[in-house]
Amino acid sequence: MALTAIGIKNAPDGKLRDGNGLMLIKRGSSGKWVFRYSIYGRRPEMGLGSWPEVTLSDARKARDVWAAELRQGRDPISVRQSQKETATAAANQADPTFAELVTLVFEARKATLRGDGTRGRWRSPLDRHIIPSMGRKPVSKITTRDVQDALSPIWRTKHPTAIKAYQRTHIVFSKAKLMGYDCDPFTVESAKEFLGVVDHQPEHIAATRWQDIPDLYARLQTGGDIAQCLRFIILTLVRSDAARGASLGEIEGNVWTVPADRVKGTRNQVQEFRVPLSAETLSIVAQQSEIHGSLLFTGPRGKPVTSRGMEKHLDGLKETGRPHGFRTSFRTWVQDTHACDYDVAETILDHRIHSTVARSYARSDLLDRRQLVMDAWARFVTGQTTAKVVKLRG
Repeated sequence: MALTAIGIKNAPDGKLRDGNGLMLIKRGSSGKWVFRYSIYGRRPEMGLGSWPEVTLSDARKARDVWAAELRQGRDPISVRQSQKETATAAANQADPTFAELVTLVFEARKATLRGDGTRGRWRSPLDRHIIPSMGRKPVSKITTRDVQDALSPIWRTKHPTAIKAYQRTHIVFSKAKLMGYDCDPFTVESAKEFLGVVDHQPEHIAATRWQDIPDLYARLQTGGDIAQCLRFIILTLVRSDAARGASLGEIEGNVWTVPADRVKGTRNQVQEFRVPLSAETLSIVAQQSEIHGSLLFTGPRGKPVTSRGMEKHLDGLKETGRPHGFRTSFRTWVQDTHACDYDVAETILDHRIHSTVARSYARSDLLDRRQLVMDAWARFVTGQTTAKVVKLRG
């Protein structure tokens, strides 16, 4: 017999059947609607909601909807589960978690990053410090306090890292906003205000005094490929990545052309860099090529020597200066001895000089003028000349 609203209210606890598979399991003043049906030799029960929140009329409508699916040979429970999954996927697409958004923004940006973002480890500050805290939260639900809580553990103790994490979180929010997601970059900006100002004094990379470079160069006479690579860096003043991957095929005559993928800068905005080589540098190239062939400075398993290996070698010599600091040694030598003018010194270090407009007209890489300076620097490094250097032409 079909149920009525009054009949349900007055009925005792138990299973109340309405017909066509609809049943109410009543307990006191509440209950649960169930649609019971037969399919594939089974008799599953499908919940349709709670009574009295779901009325008798609403329960019948729901029963009719799922009975129609059953007549089409589809299992109502499976259909409903599929619908829920589709709805969840749509909701996630409309409001992704912060972790999903990081991946989305990273994929859109990585074509502009060196090594598809792996060399500069663009994601690292986010993966280590932000995503563990708020990565699972939908971006529309992220508050200023969430960002503040993620950054506060490192804001004062690891401020440079915290700034990177802040900047990249802001990039993610800004890009997401442009993509149409419900988020506001001001959420990140305001978190920075709450975190407060930090009086952080940056630590410069330790550099060997230029006056001590000849002594260090002499002490690097032994030590295998690592020592020779350090000598090569002192003489050429290139960055570690460029030197460690140097190969004989990149050198023609007395010019070494560093490929763009080992030159510092944003992908697609850097170009190969020519380095004039002194006679001393060419002697290192000749010696190393006889030992290894193409790759000049080879570590274990035929791979380039490592940055850490070079630092450990310097530690063994009780030298506090770092490979990158040799560039500072040279630049201070130039300042103190007036060895060359500003443009030549900065070009030797592959630093951008002047404005973009000026560079579009002044396109020379000053190779001949740099050759003179590199020869003079090599003579000083090898002890052939004293610290008193007369300014070279140009």
